[in-house]
Amino acid sequence: MLNIFRKKNKVTDISWLGVDMHSHILPGIDDGAQNVTHSVRYVKALQELGFNQLICTPHIFKGLYPNTPATILQAETLLRDELINANISVNLSTAAEYMIDHNFNHEEALCPIRGEYLLIEMRFLVESPNISQAQFDIEVEGYRPILAHPERYTYYYKDLSRLKRLKEKGCLLQLNLLSILGYYGRDVKKLADILLKEKMYDFAGTDLHSDKHLQILTESVISGRMYDLIGTYDFKNQEVFNAPLQLA
Repeated sequence: MLNIFRKKNKVTDISWLGVDMHSHILPGIDDGAQNVTHSVRYVKALQELGFNQLICTPHIFKGLYPNTPATILQAETLLRDELINANISVNLSTAAEYMIDHNFNHEEALCPIRGEYLLIEMRFLVESPNISQAQFDIEVEGYRPILAHPERYTYYYKDLSRLKRLKEKGCLLQLNLLSILGYYGRDVKKLADILLKEKMYDFAGTDLHSDKHLQILTESVISGRMYDLIGTYDFKNQEVFNAPLQLA
């Protein structure tokens, strides 16, 4: 007789998401990995969790992290060389996460994901007054904007109308995996749950910065909790970022 009370097998990896499209694991370039040793350890850990592709997105935030395509390439090269020395094979690429403020210049050389998607962010307490114009400018340049971790922007907690307008105009949304675990606080988790329920997210990413982030992420994945929370949500990470590039 079948045991109807038997628990289903837990999903204890993250291969169902597959692509981490937001992380800060390039060495010494922003507030993420501080050196290449940390970077290599993060790459190995993310692979072991089940990611098949890692897209590194260091901050570009003038005055704080004034990165450029050149500085990002330099950090990427350093990491790739160290991965080769460690005999680690990984599908790794780089882009950037752009702060949308008065310094953002869409006419500069940009670092999109796969040449098509531009990851953007705002300050956590005040919405960027130029966000709608920036979205328009990004799209005119031929890119699709992805707004990182909208659940962390406090100004959307009581009024989702502005976020919904950005979404309706074509802005894609990315969930931070730690948000649904309550890592950033109760309000962030609550908003993440609402956005998940309303099917507003397109992508998810680790936004990995530190050992603490990695520890909490790892525990949630190998315990099966991460899959239980969002494993059946229709994220587009693999569909979009593992798809063959379209030649012009």
